[in-house]
Amino acid sequence: MASIHPFRALRPTPENAAAVSSVPYDVVSTEEARELADGNPLSFLHVSRSEIDLPPHIDPYSSGVYARARRNFDTLRQAAPLVVEEQPALYFYRLRMGSHEQTGVAGCFSVDEYEQDVIRKHERTRRDKEDDRTRHMIELRAQTGVVFLTYKATAALDAIARRVTARPPLFDFVAPDDVHHTIWAADAGETRQLVDEFARVPALYIADGHHRAASAARTRAELQAQGDGGEAGKFIAVAFPDSQVQILSYNRTVKDLAGETPESLIGAIRASEIVVSPGHAVPSRPGLVSMFLGGRWYTIELPPATAGAPRSETLDVEVLQRRILEPFLKVGDPRTDKRIDFVGGIRGTDELERLVRSHRAAVAFSLYPVSMSDLMAIADAGGIMPPKSTWFEPKLRDGLLTHLI
Repeated sequence: MASIHPFRALRPTPENAAAVSSVPYDVVSTEEARELADGNPLSFLHVSRSEIDLPPHIDPYSSGVYARARRNFDTLRQAAPLVVEEQPALYFYRLRMGSHEQTGVAGCFSVDEYEQDVIRKHERTRRDKEDDRTRHMIELRAQTGVVFLTYKATAALDAIARRVTARPPLFDFVAPDDVHHTIWAADAGETRQLVDEFARVPALYIADGHHRAASAARTRAELQAQGDGGEAGKFIAVAFPDSQVQILSYNRTVKDLAGETPESLIGAIRASEIVVSPGHAVPSRPGLVSMFLGGRWYTIELPPATAGAPRSETLDVEVLQRRILEPFLKVGDPRTDKRIDFVGGIRGTDELERLVRSHRAAVAFSLYPVSMSDLMAIADAGGIMPPKSTWFEPKLRDGLLTHLI
């Protein structure tokens, strides 16, 4: 069974929460982070992407970047100011984007349970990305990036959420991207109830933040080896009920047609007995993929996966890779092939059209989103989903709740 742990959050004061909060460190480039933080000395990007305050073209993984992050963190704690809660607590964090709303419980979760697979994974991590956040956590002695978890919804947890979120919040603001962020602190009695109810949750699932969780585990190991584990046996996350989580498509573009013309590519796909017909930008159901090629949209009817194949191999994104991208466009391993790029569904299909029309890509593919049931089933089986197959939206913001270790 899972567990959740109250913690003494480091947080901004309510009047400065909007200014301090920032997009997650890993969804923007250095240039984008520099632009977002420009003119805002309180932006948490000065901590999570501290290379923005150093000369251009600096190696973002150099020692000076992590030292600067520490200095910026210390400065921000005084300037914002950031305060440490007197008593450990849990929180509810609500995200509202347009008509979509989701409310999760923010707290700390067990590194042991992560390593024992009570907290389940569905993707591989990259060592270089783990190295980065591990160094960042150790330098700051803090976890500043929040992991996004999900769990199978329960009526009891939903009832506590309704009760807590009926009262005035701690933070409440609309970010520049029009996502509404609201946070409430649970009182001592509600915190005990949440701890008891999470003890009945059989498993948690990482939706977004595999590298943050893996880095937390490595940080714990390194600090324990130094005889100074502190609070590093837990990591900060927000756990949302699966009934509220929204997965968007994770679309693809390919830089060239591997020697084909639009006409010959379509002909080759049809010759393999895959149906290609004039279509729309957004596929209407699983098994269909929309392709933008030569200035128009087509619908590809993907062939069914092999009977008895692991569930991860039946996903549209994997069938597209094996039956279209690899044989006809010569795209190899999508984790390493430089000819393929990935576009989060939040950017819409207009972005796919723009990339092709501007000749930054030769062809684009719009996919139907993966379901939560697929993700959970694959994680339950110990499987790994294809790379870049889920895009969760809206995103949690950094800087609102930090876990000191």
